Amino acid sequence: MARRKVFISYHHKDEDEVNNFINRFAHTEGIFIPKVLGAGMSTDIINSNNPEYVMSQIRSKYLQDSTVTIVLIGSCTHSRRYIDWEIKASLRQGGTLPNGLIAIVLPSQNNSAWIPLRFENNWNRNHDNCYARYNAYPSNGLVLAEYIEDAYNARTSRAHLITNSQNMMSYNLKCKMHQVTH
Repeated sequence: MARRKVFISYHHKDEDEVNNFINRFAHTEGIFIPKVLGAGMSTDIINSNNPEYVMSQIRSKYLQDSTVTIVLIGSCTHSRRYIDWEIKASLRQGGTLPNGLIAIVLPSQNNSAWIPLRFENNWNRNHDNCYARYNAYPSNGLVLAEYIEDAYNARTSRAHLITNSQNMMSYNLKCKMHQVTH
C-alpha cells in the first residue's frame, strides 16, 4: 500500500498519546506521513478566533497535500471547536477532493468516547451509507494501513455521502464523559 499523507486532528490535552501514535505508526513503522498542527511544535498553533481564517490556514498549511484526516478521540475531543473546524476543512469539496475521514479512539478511553458532532453526521455504527469510519485503536500497522487506504478510497467512492453544511462551532462545548463505544 502507498504511504499516504495524513492530517492528525486531536485535542491538545491528549498530546502525549497523540505523540505516541505518531511515533509508533508514522516514524517507527512508516505507515503514513504525518501532517500535524501543534504536536510538539508550539510555533505551529494558529492563534485566531476567526473560523474562516483558521480553516484557510489549516487547508493551506496542512490539508493541501494530505489525503486523509485521522481524528484521535480522547475524553473531550468532541467538545473542541478547532476539531470541528478541522473536520469541516477536511470534508470541504469544490476544486479538490475532500480528505478521507477516520476517527480512532485513544487507548486511555477504553473504546468508549463521545465523538464530534460533525464527524457523527458523516458516520453510522454499521458503516452503511456513510462517509467516515470510526475505529478502535489499531493493534498493528497493517490494521492502520487498511483504515487509511479505505478512507483514501472513500474520497471518490463515498464523497457523495458527505454531510458538511451545519454551522461551525463558535465556542468550545462542555466536555461530556464516555459514551459511544466502538
